[in-house]
Formats: sequence, C-alpha cells, structure tokens
Amino acid sequence: MRQDARENRDRILAAAEAVFGDLGAAGSTEEVARLAGVGIATVFRHFPTKDALVSAALVRHFEHLLTRADALAAHPDQTTAWSILLREMIETGATKLTLLPDDANLRDPVLAVSGRLKTAVSAVLRRAQEAGAVRARVTVEEVYLLIRALSQATATMRPDPPVLDNAIKVIIAGLATAKD
Repeated sequence: MRQDARENRDRILAAAEAVFGDLGAAGSTEEVARLAGVGIATVFRHFPTKDALVSAALVRHFEHLLTRADALAAHPDQTTAWSILLREMIETGATKLTLLPDDANLRDPVLAVSGRLKTAVSAVLRRAQEAGAVRARVTVEEVYLLIRALSQATATMRPDPPVLDNAIKVIIAGLATAKD
C-alpha cells in the first residue's frame, strides 16, 4: 500500500472511532470522511461498507489496547501497570461499546484481537497478583465485568471526569490486596 493511502486509511480509522464511538450506528460515513479530511469515495475504497469500517475501527481500538497491555506486562512496577491498564480500558470502554454492533456476530478479526487482548490483560492481572497488588482470587472475567459495567454507565450517563476518575479509583482499591 502506498504511503499516502496508508495515511488516509489511518486517518479514516481514527475518524471512524471518534464518530461511531460517540454516535454508534447513527454516525455517518460522510462525517467520517469529513473528519478524516478525505472524500467519501476514499472511505469506500478502503472500506466497502459501513459495517466493514466499524469493524476495522473496533479492531484498531482493540489493537491499541493490546499494544498497551503488552507494554505494561513488562513494566517494572506491576501495581502501577495494573492501574494504568484498568484505567485505560475503562476510559475507552464507552467507545468500544458504541462501536460494537447490536448483534453479536462479530467478524473474525474482531474476535481474534479481542481474544488476544483478554489473554494480555490476564497476563498483566497475574503479574499484579504475583506482586501482591491485586487479590489472588480475582479473575479476568470479574475484571471484564467491572470494566464493562463502568463503561456502559459512562456510555449512557457521560459522568463528569472527576466522578469517573473517583469511580475508577474505587474499583482499583476494591481489587487491591487487603492491607490489614
């Protein structure tokens, strides 16, 4: 792929994540094109359907989190790494939820990258548990449930940033190893 085409594709995906992340299915490909600074034909040359564009934006979202999780797994301070990852997943979770299609029929690339992300999150969780930062009995499924709950609330309620920040701190503290 030519450099300019790759740059256009990246701008289109960033715009799609913003537009569909805010508006869900109500977002338009025309708004994506406008925000990306390209024509609508360029959008459809890269992504033949709106569904393909939304799926690619979702893959991009998961790949970004996967890169962060992989980097944080090697962080020297696993307490900090865990907090950073959990915070980022919650803060971007509302976007992910609005990008998800109403039906659960996700394309294979979305399922593949989301599975790799969950594995990477599990690795960061395990390292945080081994470092004594997170309760040993906490599972990745429980963590995902908490992330989804707060993300869903954020997607529908749009809390003030200080309120969201405090809610994230409550979750992090609740998962932390009890200090007696």
